[in-house]
Amino acid sequence: MTRRTVFVKALVLAAFLIILFRLVDIMLIDHDRYKGIAKLQRTIGKRVLFRRGVIYDRNGKELAINLERPSLYCDPKLIKKPEKVAVTLTDLIGRPKAEILRSIRQNRRFVWLARKVPPRVAEKIERFGFGGIGILPDTKRFYPMGFVGAHVLGFVDLDNRGKEGVERVYNKELIGDLKNSLNKRIYLKRDARGNLLYTGGELESTGNSIVLTIDQGLQAIVESALDDVVKKHSPEAASVILMDPYTGEILALANRPTFDPNEPGSYRASFRRNRAVTDLYEPGSTFKIVMASAALEEGIATLKTKVDCSGGVIEVAGKKIRDTHKHGKLTLKEIIQKSSNVGAVKVALELGPDRFFRYVQKYGFGQKTGIDLTGESPGIVKPPSRWSGTTLAAMAIGYEVMVTPIQVLNAYAVVANGGYRVRPHVLKAVLSKDGQLIRVINSTMGERVISEKTAIQLKEAFKAVVSRDGTAPKAAIDGNTVAGKTGTTKLIDPKTGRYTNRHFVSSFVGMVPVERPVFVAIVVVWDPKNAYYGGDVAAPVFREIAEKALAYLSVPREDNLKEHILVYNLDEDITPVGYVQ
Repeated sequence: MTRRTVFVKALVLAAFLIILFRLVDIMLIDHDRYKGIAKLQRTIGKRVLFRRGVIYDRNGKELAINLERPSLYCDPKLIKKPEKVAVTLTDLIGRPKAEILRSIRQNRRFVWLARKVPPRVAEKIERFGFGGIGILPDTKRFYPMGFVGAHVLGFVDLDNRGKEGVERVYNKELIGDLKNSLNKRIYLKRDARGNLLYTGGELESTGNSIVLTIDQGLQAIVESALDDVVKKHSPEAASVILMDPYTGEILALANRPTFDPNEPGSYRASFRRNRAVTDLYEPGSTFKIVMASAALEEGIATLKTKVDCSGGVIEVAGKKIRDTHKHGKLTLKEIIQKSSNVGAVKVALELGPDRFFRYVQKYGFGQKTGIDLTGESPGIVKPPSRWSGTTLAAMAIGYEVMVTPIQVLNAYAVVANGGYRVRPHVLKAVLSKDGQLIRVINSTMGERVISEKTAIQLKEAFKAVVSRDGTAPKAAIDGNTVAGKTGTTKLIDPKTGRYTNRHFVSSFVGMVPVERPVFVAIVVVWDPKNAYYGGDVAAPVFREIAEKALAYLSVPREDNLKEHILVYNLDEDITPVGYVQ
């Protein structure tokens, strides 16, 4: 055997041993790693798409649901004729040809072509049988009532993650366990022609459903009333909130301008802003609740105590404060009834900064109420150490303090319920995927702010506001007594930095029926046209809402009222069959 033959045989043997070693390595030693590589070569991994839970109103009506809307994707490396594919798809999915071409020419293995398309479009694309193009089951969040309740519900992004409102606050509840859903991966297999096939079965439902305190019927009443005020007064903005004063449950909340949560991107950010909890304004005379409460609690005055209103003008630290009408001596009740600025200032000066400020804090001004909605502002309240010579007088009549509508409403709920603070909230219960009750939000009263005696006295004063001689006779309704307070404040002209006599904030906050209020409500209208007093702009809106709401809730006339309370027993009413359809 020649040396050359030996060398060739040795070379062949070495090659054989190398091949044998690689086979042993692939099949036995590193089998799992190579199996994974092979799988990746024929599949594409993608985060799992999930189905959010349903959002219901307090009576089980659907406010947010899911619609089946499949999504179109591709593997650019498997598309043989990009021009033909782009021309075919442009009419079906509504994207320009050039845009589609850019997508399918990317150096990636997974690219979205269209999200949440109508099922019929997906079926047509499937019939074309283009290699490298596939369809995934997907859902689109749908709000059946459109604009109704938009600022409470909020909206989701393209991947069904909550961005605003309860969709964001309770995103974790609605999508379920993040570790067990969002981190899972689905695999898209390729067939012999290169078509991407989804083999993961049905779209996974991971989230719980939630029940809100909102009553869809009351919400519709509020939305309609806001539409009316927009038509009549063309304001810059307006907000209304209805709340159960004993539980803090928000029964309805709406703003103008508003938006359709089905198409949130079609509206400016200012339309999507929940002004009822985010926007600040000087409350004006509705803030006189602080002065009156402090005076009664601290023994400075009774409802019958008379105050000399000096003919409707008083000077404090070189600044004159005036009444709309000239008044002589008024009782504390009449100061509230006629909304005397001079009378309120004199009482506040008697109280002094420390005692007055203590009640500002007790009512929760300068603090968030804790409502479970996005973007709540704490307001702006300066401590006495930063007050000027006019601050106490200004705050007594609702200036030099910035509040939100929800804060003012929460303060008047204290009077309505007999003296306690409550936490406003919109979540009532959480349901499992199969409709079983997981938990109920138990509403409890918080700390006592004023005595029951003071609350009763304030109700008497606020009832007088809605009388013929008060500032809000237009809030009165037939058959039930309303108690409330008007507010009218000047807005600051951004160009001059001074208050203007042309732009105002008009408001009214009230409760009904006064003996045992079913709800408290606030109406705030920014920069209305044609009129500006709270009694002329906001009070009629309250009346419209209250009349319809009491009828809707079947609340009897006050003279027949016997402990009529809103009662919703979730333990009995929520069942998979009887509650969740």
